[in-house]
This record gives sequence, structure tokens and C-alpha cells, in this order.
Amino acid sequence: METKQLLTFKTAAENLNFTKTAKILKFAQSSVTAQIKALEKELDTPLFERLGKRLYLTESGRQFKKYADQMLALTEEAQMMTRGLEEPTGTLVIGAQESQCTYRLPPILRAFKEQFPQVKLVFKPVHSNEKAKEQLLDGTLDIAFIMDVLKPIPFLTIDTLVEDPLKLVVSMDHPFPANSVVNPNDLEGETLLLTETGCSYRTILENTLNNAEIFPANKFEFLSVEAIKQCVIADLGVAILPEMVVEKDIKEDRMKALIWTASTSSLYTQIAWHKDKFMTAPLEAFVSLTKKTLITT
Repeated sequence: METKQLLTFKTAAENLNFTKTAKILKFAQSSVTAQIKALEKELDTPLFERLGKRLYLTESGRQFKKYADQMLALTEEAQMMTRGLEEPTGTLVIGAQESQCTYRLPPILRAFKEQFPQVKLVFKPVHSNEKAKEQLLDGTLDIAFIMDVLKPIPFLTIDTLVEDPLKLVVSMDHPFPANSVVNPNDLEGETLLLTETGCSYRTILENTLNNAEIFPANKFEFLSVEAIKQCVIADLGVAILPEMVVEKDIKEDRMKALIWTASTSSLYTQIAWHKDKFMTAPLEAFVSLTKKTLITT
């Protein structure tokens, strides 16, 4: 089992396309196919299966991916040590929602890059907690930021960082006065400005309204939190968003907050990784730096 084969398998497992894998690694496609077949022969099990025109990992392939990631990480760390490199290298793939990337991560990233200037950081947007969990479990992400209620998730290690209060917000021109008390019935005739399905705070709002048998007819769905904010400011509807996203806009009178009487679960920003993930020095440092920055603020 060669390092080159492991890297080829890892790349193919993440892209599920041998042609794309060959281009990324600058191999001939026949070389990619040969390396995967050699691995499958050595392991005595198929790692991929083709259904129609699409390529999938088998269950054995999904399991082997975790070990391939660990072996490659160990190889990289061993090479750094034996070569006497003072600065660690490598790549961390991080999943996070737009709100985290915009409002929480910049100071953490700045401090991390000062400590590990040779480590490449790759961010992948995850618009729902379920998507983040899936990608942690299949090894696509090294680590992810999740905004959710506190609950254990099988096979993941999760550290809670900070509580995220939610704010129900409307435009300055909306008939509701600022800080007025609002209950689910008051939203029956309103247009809801919502994030993508699966987002924790959208789920909380919709579940609360459904439990009260309130079903607003008008809903706009967005992938971008910033787009929702601009639509709130333009008086196109009402939104529920994390306080960190709208705090400045409320203070500067671009929108106003309402007092939401319905009981909602508290949300928390959490950092998560696979419990079997091999923790390289940069990955351990990133987790430590994140906890130090957010838990103490």
C-alpha cells in the first residue's frame, strides 16, 4: 500500500470522479484506475461502485477513507519531523455557515495564520447542520462549526463554544414598534424571510409556528444571510436571525428587534470533528485557538 495510492483514493473519494481526480493529481486517468484497482485487490474488497453514470463509495470505501486520511496525515507529520521543518504544512478543510465566516472566524483565522503561515485553510459553506455532519462523517471536512441545540451526535466529538441568542427583526418602517411583544398569531399575515431548509434557526421558527397552527402563506427562501438582512431593511418581511448577525444593524437603526414570546430552544455555536479523526498539530492548535477566542469572549 503506497502513499501515492492512498492520495489517489482520498482524492477520488472526495470528488467521486476519476477524470477529475486525474486532472487534480496530474495523472493519466488509466493510472488512477490502476491504483484504485491495486488497492481493492490488496484490501480484497471493492472501494467504489458505479450506478448508472455516477460513482459511489461502497461501505468498505467509506470505512477505509477514515484510515487513509489518518495514514496520509501521519505520513505528512513524519516527513516534517524527519526533514527538520520548523513550520508545519498541510491543509485544513473547515465547514461553516456564512454567519460564522463573517462574524466569528476572522480573528481566529488571523491568529492561526500568524502561528501556522504554511498551513492552507480551505472553507466549504455548509448551509445546514445535517450537511456539516454528513461531510464530517465521510471525511470531506476536517472540522466544522455547527449552530444547533445541545445534543450528542454519534461518532462526532463536539465542543460547545458560545450561546447564540436569536432576534426577530423587521424594518424600521414596519407597523410593529421596536421591542413590541409578538406572538405566533401576529405573524400569520407576515412574509417570512428564511434561510435554506435545514438551518437550525429556520427550523425553530417554523416548528414554533406549526405548533401554534400558524401557517404564513408568503415565504421567501435565501442562501445568504446578508441577502435576508437587506430584504428586512427594505421592508419585504420578517426574519429570525442570530443576534451576532443583526446586532450592529439594530444599534444603527437599520432594523428593529421584536420581543418573541414563543419559547424557543437556545442555540449554541459548536465545533465538531470525527471522533476517530487524527489530530495533527495544526488541527489541535486550531481547536485550541477557537475555544480560547470564543469561550472567553
